[in-house]
Amino acid sequence: MVKILSFILLVCLSVNTVHAQEKSKIIDTAAVVAPADTLKPYQKYPVLPAFNILEMDSTTIFNTFNIPSGKPIALMLFSPDCKHCKRTIKALQEGMDSIKNIQFYMVTASHNMTDIKDFYAKHHLADYKNIQKVGRDLEFFYFSYYGAKFVPDIAIYDEHKKLVKLIEGETNASEVYKYIH
Repeated sequence: MVKILSFILLVCLSVNTVHAQEKSKIIDTAAVVAPADTLKPYQKYPVLPAFNILEMDSTTIFNTFNIPSGKPIALMLFSPDCKHCKRTIKALQEGMDSIKNIQFYMVTASHNMTDIKDFYAKHHLADYKNIQKVGRDLEFFYFSYYGAKFVPDIAIYDEHKKLVKLIEGETNASEVYKYIH
């Protein structure tokens, strides 16, 4: 009797293993579209989202809803002490002539205003007219909306506020430029 039950159990496990392998083959194919519930919000709604940025004066709150259309927009998540962010800022500044038409809005989530102001001053961000705002994402909106895993992270929108590209990690001006032209 024990042998028969062991045999039946072995057959059941074998059938479930084959079924599980078939499912993983289907999921791994390029033809399968991800279910809507697995998409990040920016993938479901590829229009510039509205969220609050606390400006460097520590009292003014700017909502991204008020970003005017008509020019490409880059929302950049950064960290003032991140070496990759510092290199990206330097690389963007070196090619700023090619991306001067892009309006930059830079946000950080986890740093105090002194760190943000120091970053702003050290990298001479006031010298660039297309860097519109630098501030703090008080509600951690960027992380949840874009599913950001890295800093820097840049969401590029066209002049109609439609998402063009999400760049995760370090980048440079020529990489950003190719998505707006």
